[in-house]
Formats: sequence, structure tokens, C-alpha cells
Amino acid sequence: MAVKIRLLRMGKIRNPQYRIVVADSRTKRDGRAIEFVGIYQPKEDPSVIEVKSDRVQYWLSVGAQPSEAVQRLLELTGDWQKFKGLPAPPPLKVAPERADRTAAYEAEAKAAAGLGGEAEAKPAKKAAKAAEAPAQTEEQAGADSGEQA
Repeated sequence: MAVKIRLLRMGKIRNPQYRIVVADSRTKRDGRAIEFVGIYQPKEDPSVIEVKSDRVQYWLSVGAQPSEAVQRLLELTGDWQKFKGLPAPPPLKVAPERADRTAAYEAEAKAAAGLGGEAEAKPAKKAAKAAEAPAQTEEQAGADSGEQA
């Protein structure tokens, strides 16, 4: 039996998501698979590529042939180079971790609860600015009077 490592399409219209599977070469593209060995999500930024490296190495060692698309993905992850004995590629780009929604919510809740305290603090700032303003005018008046004299 000829075995291939290929992509099995999943997801919605215009939002493809693929599973990297090991399947008999005679089955349909989205047909029955022998083993699931990874995922590929091209619409994410950067693309998500997760591969079970040990299982891919096993299937390559027993003669499974990757499709062209899967071979490119394996080259990006470094599994193809490991199988061929070539130097490893540069590391993949990884998306930054998403901010914790609960922490963001709690921070916003604290800020909203603190509005009463901030409202009282704001007039104090205005009062401080008002106190600075007469001092500046006195200094300017002294400077102006010095110029006139």
C-alpha cells in the first residue's frame, strides 16, 4: 500500500484549516486517514503550523511520501531537514500571546470603580494649576516692571 502525508481540508468557506494526515494514496482528499500528525492554519498571522515531529519522522522513515504542500511545511518546521540530514532552518515566527481577557476586564472594572476617586482628584489638579497661574503672572509682572524701570 502506498502511503502519503498530505493535507485534509477542514474549516469554512474562505477560512481553510488543514490537518496534516497520513493516508493511503488511493483515498479521497478528505477521506479516511491512517493517522493525524499535525495542523496548518494559513489564515492566521503568522500561519499556525504544528507537527508531531516524532510521528512524521517515523512515517518518512517507513517510506511515506509527502505531498508538495506538506513537504514545504515540513521544510519550514525543520522536519524535512532532520529526515534528510541537512542543517536546520531559522525558527518559525510565533504569534505573541494574547492578553488574558479576565485580567483586562478586572483592570477596566477597577478603573470604572475608581471614577469617584478620580473625579475628586481632578479638581485638586485644577486647583494646583490655578495656584501656579497667579505665581507665574506675578513673576511675569515683576519681570515686566523691571523692564519698564
